[in-house]
This record gives sequence, C-alpha cells and structure tokens, in this order.
Amino acid sequence: MKKLINTILALILAITIQLTAFSNSIDKTILKSGINRSAISISVRDIKTGQTVYSLNSHQPQMPASTLKLITLPASLDTLGKDYKFSTKLYKSTNNDLYIKLGADPFLTSYNLKNLFKTAKEKNIYEPKNIFIDDFIFDDIEWGEGWQWDDDLNPLMPKISSYNIDKNLLEIVITPTYQGSPANISTNKFYPVTFMNMVTTEDVNDIKIYRNNSVSPDILNVQGTIQKKATVQIPINNPKRYFKLRVEDSIRSNKLGYYGKFHSQKTPEKNIYLVDEVEHPITDAIPEILKNSNNLVAETVFKLAGAKYSNSTGTQNNSINMLNEYFNKNNIIAENIKIVDGSGVSKNNIVTADFMTNFLYKISSDKEFINALPTSGEGTLARRMLYFKDNLRAKTGTLSDVSAIAGFITSRRGKTYAFDIMINDPKSKSTEKKSLEEYILRNIYSNF
Repeated sequence: MKKLINTILALILAITIQLTAFSNSIDKTILKSGINRSAISISVRDIKTGQTVYSLNSHQPQMPASTLKLITLPASLDTLGKDYKFSTKLYKSTNNDLYIKLGADPFLTSYNLKNLFKTAKEKNIYEPKNIFIDDFIFDDIEWGEGWQWDDDLNPLMPKISSYNIDKNLLEIVITPTYQGSPANISTNKFYPVTFMNMVTTEDVNDIKIYRNNSVSPDILNVQGTIQKKATVQIPINNPKRYFKLRVEDSIRSNKLGYYGKFHSQKTPEKNIYLVDEVEHPITDAIPEILKNSNNLVAETVFKLAGAKYSNSTGTQNNSINMLNEYFNKNNIIAENIKIVDGSGVSKNNIVTADFMTNFLYKISSDKEFINALPTSGEGTLARRMLYFKDNLRAKTGTLSDVSAIAGFITSRRGKTYAFDIMINDPKSKSTEKKSLEEYILRNIYSNF
C-alpha cells in the first residue's frame, strides 16, 4: 500500500514538474514578445478531463472581439434548430393585396426579390390594390450596443434590419477618365446619395470615403486618386429605403402595374395564399460566421434566435435572455461576463479566458460544430497558423487594440485542448499580437 502511494505521489510530482516546464516556456515566449503581461489573458483546458493546464490572468475580464461568435452561435443554433431556413414570402389576399413577409434573410438578393414578383406575374397577378411589407420580424434597432460611431462606413459592420438585402451594402463604382481629371463615380444600383467628388485620375488607386452624419448621411465625400476602375462597398445608411427601391425595381421589371406606396402591416392569417418564397438554409450561415466572421449574418442569426425564444419580435434583449437560458440549461456559470451583441463587435462585451475554455469544453462533444471552425489556411486563418496544418480549429477576433483567438488544438502527443488567448494592448501592433498568439500555440502544440 505504501509503495502504491509513493508511486502515485511520484507520478503527481512528475506531472507537476512537466506542467511547470510547459508553463515556463509560454512565460518566456510572452516575455520575449515585449507585450505587457498584464494585458494578456490565457486559458488552456484539457477537453478530456476539463482541467485547466495553463492560465494567465484567466479570470480577468477582456474584450473577446469576434471569438464571441463561438458562444452566441451554438446557443442560437440550439434555439433555431439546424433545419431552420431564412425565408422571404410573397402572399396575395382575396382582396387583391400583396404582402411581402420579411424573414431578415441575410442572404436575400435583389435577384431573389425580382423572382418573387416574376412568379406573381406568371400567376397572372396584375395591378394589386396595395402592397404591404410585414417587417415585424425585428425591431428597428439597426446597430448593436457599444458599436463605434466612426466605423459606420466599415463594410464589415452593415446595419442589421428586417430589410436585409444585398448584404446591406451599397457598391460604389469609381472609374478613371483622363490623367489629372476628375474620376466618374456611380452606384451599381440606384440609391439617393450625393457624391462630393474629389477623386482625380492619377497613377495609383488610393480612395477614401467619409461623411458627416450630423450634417447629412446622404452626402458622401470621396477623395484620393484612381488609376484603374475600383468598386468600393459601404453600409447602406437606410436599409428600409434601399429595400423599397428594390421592390420598385422588381415591380417595374415584371410590369405589375403598381404605383402606390409600401406600408408596414402584418400579414393576415386568413384569406391569403402563398404566391412564392425564397429560402436559404441556416447551414449557409455557419461557415459565414465561423470562417469568414460575417457580422451581419452573426447578428441576424442571434436576433432571430431571440425572436423564436420569445415568440415575438426579435430584439437584442430577447436574444440575451435566450443566451442566458442556454447557459442555465447547460450548467454554465455566466456571472462574471457581459454579452451585448451576437458578433463581438461591441467593446461592451466582456468575457474571461476561463469562461471561454469552460464553454468550449462543454460543447466539445459537438464534432460537427468543431469541424465547421476554420483550420490553418482557411477563412480568417487563410494566411495564418500554417504551422499546425489540421491540428488547429479556431476562431479569430480583432478590434482596435484587441486581438484574440480561441478554439481547439491537438498537440504532438495527441491530446486536445480548448484554448483562449486575448490580448488587449494599445501599445503593440496588431501583427505583434497575432505573432504572439501563434508562438503561444506553438508552445502548446509542441510541449503539452
């Protein structure tokens, strides 16, 4: 018996010494990077035992950036179901009224909309008395809490709306003319916007677009130089107006003979029939969110899950309630975190590295979800982490002064760990933060 106890104690001591050596290798890597140690949070957890094998400031609240999608997406899929479909429907009433029932489909295009009205024409629907738009799937809050006002022209941060269409982005086409002369500026689809054209035809493409929302959000200042044709995308400042213009396009192209206005009204439950619908499976959303970090899709899915959970209009508050219910159902303690959106764009989101790896440990049996995460060379890891090949599945996150990465890594010894690295350091460059993330992961891969 005494011999057995001594053997167990010796084994524990050996493991402790080994883990200490591993920890020292990460600590040396951090010291060598020159990034302030107090600005870094790390947690590494064995997914077989659930035990933490390395931590640094792991209980310190940090901004997760887009790694937050690892938390909000599983909860949303659990609520919506993996067979959920985004749907936009066109109905006709016995009173010869048409109803467009919106589903906030983030994949809906102008082409899809035209096809809905093409079907109406094929079914001999002409000169409808009224056309109503049922936009009650979402509230009218189009941006998340704590989103940065100076990012309103960032194509990665379009507004979120019941009226989602064409990715909620306006394409601006800038074409050179003659050397030293003003360029031509236009939009690929009609939208009432005025350009202050300060672009000249020169030997390099260098375009900047800005506007003063307090003066007029419909005036865009475009400046710089252009050598060859360029297309620039910016968020549509009024998705409802843009959508109605695309409805008008669809009506005109199909010659339905309607010249009235479009009013918001719920679709009646009786005396109507379905003309046609456009559907996109939620499985299309998973790679967009996890691999491409699409904020519009992430926020839409999160808000739709809140709508289904509450059986009412989608609001951010309903989505947060849905998320908290998911935590409770899975025995996940969420007292020391704060989540305010579905994408991680807001700097008001606060999590800890320990919470993240515990969450990942809880969902680690969902192999389908894990395999949907990008590996080295894919998505936001297209030019990163190539050292690990298929041994890494991770979600990245980037905000100003913030870099993060979280997911799963399988070491050379064949052990799989959930990990989270968050660096919030305004004094270091983004490339320096991301380089440190990779070297920390190399330590985990080689030594753990």
